[in-house]
Amino acid sequence: MVPVHHRSTTVRGHRIAYREAGDPAAPAVVLLHGFPTSSRMFRGLIPPLAQRYRVIAPDLLGFGHSDAPTVEEFDYTFDALAEVTEEFLDAVGAHRYALYVQDYGAPIGWRLALRRPDAVRAIITQNGNAYEDGFDPGFWAPIREFWAAPGPRTEEGVRGALALDAIRWQYLHGVAEPDLVDPDTWTLDHAGVSRPGNDLVQVRLMRDYATNPALYPAVHEYFRTHRVPLLAVWGAGDEIFLPAGAAAFARDLPDARIRLVPGGGHFLLETHLDLVVAEAAEFLADALAPAPA
Repeated sequence: MVPVHHRSTTVRGHRIAYREAGDPAAPAVVLLHGFPTSSRMFRGLIPPLAQRYRVIAPDLLGFGHSDAPTVEEFDYTFDALAEVTEEFLDAVGAHRYALYVQDYGAPIGWRLALRRPDAVRAIITQNGNAYEDGFDPGFWAPIREFWAAPGPRTEEGVRGALALDAIRWQYLHGVAEPDLVDPDTWTLDHAGVSRPGNDLVQVRLMRDYATNPALYPAVHEYFRTHRVPLLAVWGAGDEIFLPAGAAAFARDLPDARIRLVPGGGHFLLETHLDLVVAEAAEFLADALAPAPA
């Protein structure tokens, strides 16, 4: 088994924790996690990928073991998180890489690609949206209401996502075999968002999520222009980002690989790790193969 190192570096005065494994000289694969978790979501994925690649999985600022400055100390927006992530990748010497994104990791990854399109060699998106098609109307209704009229009443509607039962639901909904999901997942995630002041961090990011759909046309143009190899591997039972969100990638990337996984949910790695490893390994072997001499 390839050893996984738990490291940290400093970006803009803030500690960024990350997991790293594999040969430092191998092609890099960067894993970007979603809400409300951390690089821990990739604990099973890192070792098999690291047999062939340098795998780097940071905890986003405000999550996991990275620093979580208050909203007064740091302006939590997806633009700002992308900038910090970009500087983190520079700090660890990852200048060209494949991206694996999920949930919040997706809009951060899209920003990285728009800022430095030549740095991104390939993309795997696992339940990470880039199209309005994938938004479940029921789930997103209170969030859209918060975007339209931020205030105490609408904020209450999104704060529910920080509750233990809501986080547990994120892991278990749409999953055919829920007893495969380790209860530590939602327990540890809830502990993270329950740290003093972190609720304000999460509410700020929920409000700023409105900037992500507005970015989609630029992302679609990036897809059409750069023809980046892309694999969308998706839990078909996800009620946050519906399977239509996966299928939509083929509109702008006709060669995209779309894999819908029956019985899988939003956190697909918890129940279908071996399947995702096989899909990712096959895709990366093609996408990152050396160019013919």
